[in-house]
Amino acid sequence: MTYCIGVLLDEGVVLASDSRTNAGIDRVSTFRKMFTFEKPGERFFALLTAGNLSLTQGVVSLLTEWLNNEDPERDLFAVGSMFGAARVVGAAVREIHKSDAGYLQQHDVDFSASFILAGQLKGGQLRLFMIYDAGNFIEAMGDTTYFQIGEVKYGKPILDRIIQSDTSLSDAAKCALISFDSTMRSNVSVGPPIDLMIYRRNSLKPGFHIRLEDDDPYLQAIREGWGGAIHKAFHDIIHDPGWTF
Repeated sequence: MTYCIGVLLDEGVVLASDSRTNAGIDRVSTFRKMFTFEKPGERFFALLTAGNLSLTQGVVSLLTEWLNNEDPERDLFAVGSMFGAARVVGAAVREIHKSDAGYLQQHDVDFSASFILAGQLKGGQLRLFMIYDAGNFIEAMGDTTYFQIGEVKYGKPILDRIIQSDTSLSDAAKCALISFDSTMRSNVSVGPPIDLMIYRRNSLKPGFHIRLEDDDPYLQAIREGWGGAIHKAFHDIIHDPGWTF
């Protein structure tokens, strides 16, 4: 299991992913789940992955192999729009499924995955997509400002209460890390290091990236501050409803 967030804002996009992968209680490993494909000044793509590790790594490897082949149906550096980029990722997902899924299903291996794609081409809009296991996808628009993949339920409440399109990048990053802290507290299959990326709209250059280990001072401050704030809020709420029981 994993947890990834993509938040689309007026100022840009905030992306975060954990790096824990496990195949059983005694087989816990660390793998990066955030990947970028960039041509500074021309285009920027970031991809977050969740699900079967062999599938997600296969998709990323295939996307890398397809780069610079000048085929807009396969090459992220040749597509003319973010819609085309989402189609390329979907095609890579289907290609890996076609070659490997049947064999793994024979051995009862779960072969599912999902992806978050964010990016912008020169002259185009910054866009955010969630790509499903079958290679189809949806786009964040209107009231939908963020996507989650993986272990989504524990970190959703804070996102729903805080995130709006005009939320600042710094506040969205803090909110994303609180969402991660809530998830990690309730599910040990999600864990640090956490990769956090902030891309400013129309910059068309590599976004700010930081990897936060478990002992990172800011991550610890988030954990302690949020835990204390919840405890205080609980006790500040009127505790006597006047019931007789």
